[in-house]
Amino acid sequence: MASGTALIYDEEMTTHKLLWNDPICDIEVPERLSSSYEQLKRYHLVERCVLVPAREGSEEEILFVHSSEHLEVAKSTQTMNEEELKRVSENYDAFFFHPNTYRCARLAVGATLQLVDAVMSGKVRNGMALVRPPGHHSQRNAANGFCLFNNVAIAAEYAKRKYGLQRILIVDWDVHHGQGTQYIFEEDPSVLYFSWHRYEHREFWPSLKESDYDAVGLGKGKGFNINLPWNKVGMENSDYLAVFFHVLLPMAFEFDPELVIVSSGYDSGIGDPEGQMNATPEVFAHLTHFLMQLANGKLCVILEGGYHLKSLAESICMTVKTLLGDPIPQVSGEMAPCLSAVESIQNVRAAHKPYWKWLTYEDTSFLENLSTKSHLLKKASSNASMEHESKKTNSNETVKVEKFLELHMKNTLLPVPPIKTATTDSTGLAHFLPVPLHLVKDMDKTEIQALVSGFYADLVKEDETFLSLGSMLPILDKILKKEVRNGIAASPTSAVSAAVALRHCVRFGLQRVLCVFVGDMQIIPNTEDGKTLIIHICEKEHFTFLLKNVLLLLKDAEGNDFFSAVLGFILPVAYSYQPNLTVIAVGPNRNLEISGISLLFALLQGLAESRIFAVIKDTEINLMQSVAKALVGASLPHFGAYVPPTREKVNEMKRLRDQFQQEWKMLQCSGKL
Repeated sequence: MASGTALIYDEEMTTHKLLWNDPICDIEVPERLSSSYEQLKRYHLVERCVLVPAREGSEEEILFVHSSEHLEVAKSTQTMNEEELKRVSENYDAFFFHPNTYRCARLAVGATLQLVDAVMSGKVRNGMALVRPPGHHSQRNAANGFCLFNNVAIAAEYAKRKYGLQRILIVDWDVHHGQGTQYIFEEDPSVLYFSWHRYEHREFWPSLKESDYDAVGLGKGKGFNINLPWNKVGMENSDYLAVFFHVLLPMAFEFDPELVIVSSGYDSGIGDPEGQMNATPEVFAHLTHFLMQLANGKLCVILEGGYHLKSLAESICMTVKTLLGDPIPQVSGEMAPCLSAVESIQNVRAAHKPYWKWLTYEDTSFLENLSTKSHLLKKASSNASMEHESKKTNSNETVKVEKFLELHMKNTLLPVPPIKTATTDSTGLAHFLPVPLHLVKDMDKTEIQALVSGFYADLVKEDETFLSLGSMLPILDKILKKEVRNGIAASPTSAVSAAVALRHCVRFGLQRVLCVFVGDMQIIPNTEDGKTLIIHICEKEHFTFLLKNVLLLLKDAEGNDFFSAVLGFILPVAYSYQPNLTVIAVGPNRNLEISGISLLFALLQGLAESRIFAVIKDTEINLMQSVAKALVGASLPHFGAYVPPTREKVNEMKRLRDQFQQEWKMLQCSGKL
């Protein structure tokens, strides 16, 4: 099994720089790379990565997606003087040439392909390439928007040719539309291209009609081009997560990619002068974490934009930490997407309904009366003094965001527990597990007796449950004290053990504990204190009541209905709730397959700083083996061919969403609220 994270950086790519005054291009500076790399070093992340050298992309590789004319123009700039370079640059929209630009662009292409090779050959599991110039705007025959060669598009074509891949997902979270990538693949069903981008009803660059939600691809590529337009600025973490839950992840799991490539622009982060969005660096950890659950973990992250140096550097570090398997920090901000984001989500779902099985029975319709009406920008004639004022304002804003991020990252980057996953060996469980786990010493009987008689006597009635607490509670205590990130315990009566675990967490002082229970619950834990939320996935309805809207019941979430239940309901509710700890318990008569339960564990590690406590029926050895792999961060087993949910299941999910979306706002995916 592949492990390790590649990092590719070559200082020579900082030699590409602007030689004359150009207020449009002057934000694309060499420090974007160098300061980000320095921050990676300060966090001691570089030394933890597998350092892969860059190479120059060959002319043949560049010609996979570009014309020979475009290549020849780029080559010719190597010997030009400044005046000639300026003249050639003016032929393109927002691009500048330097005598070393061609060499840097070839290094950017080669670095990207080196990363694809490292991941596809199994040398590493995933990785990031820090490259300049970026690539996603460049088209077959033209440089555009700071981009000369389309690094990611070349990489996708390279992976198809060299490794015979038939399904590649490109996720473009840059704040600008990667129209170059769209044009290259819009008729190609083997590449699913997703882009969210600042659009403002076509008022924001590149101001193209084909950047809107109804540009779904052409010919055989219809349905394989997904555009999510942001029609206002100021989008926050919850807006980005809502798009993943209600658009990207369902499509990605149905598409089932063999490789995921990210056009990783961080101008969609807070403080960026281009994007003007409010997403904080840790949200990129969550987005990265979700994408790591696809394609058996094969994930290549390629730098695109990002022009606020501090925001860019911190966001890159959050991405690399996640690729390395560090805990995912708690995401900040209110978990409620804004109406404009929800409207865009609904329109994308409506536009793609004819092409995707998961949308077949969804109740979708286009929204005509958008909350953010388009209006013409007044093109004020700027003079030198106005420009100076604007620069001064931007400079003040940059400093303000730097100070905010300094404090924010201190509060976000909490100490990592020294141990990832723990269990006990009282039942010989550790012997069966495929990965070595930290072993915790059992509690002795007198300690258990004191705890049970003091706090859990009403729950613990049988000797076998009593004895199993001796191995369960020490693991849970280690997690609560943050000595261990997560743990797995076997229990003969998982429902009782889960009830004890929940009460134990509340006694410890936790304010929000999420429990997902799969299978028959012989006991319903008390949730009246409001400190626990229980989501119960079972085959048939055993209980017909809800406790203060806290006990939720999902019936028959089996097979591929799993995706509509988990992505459309459980994840949005869990992220709305923001627990301090997640308890996942599996009891008898479970109706989820091992692959589904393992994926549930993997996805929910995005919450509670990745703190999860697993309680599994002691006879489920195969399940425990798979869950142990998920908890240590190993690649998940393939989920199998996608089968869409039935109309009945879709309606059930809609009913649940309608019932709970006012309380758990991340459930909102329709503009008709």
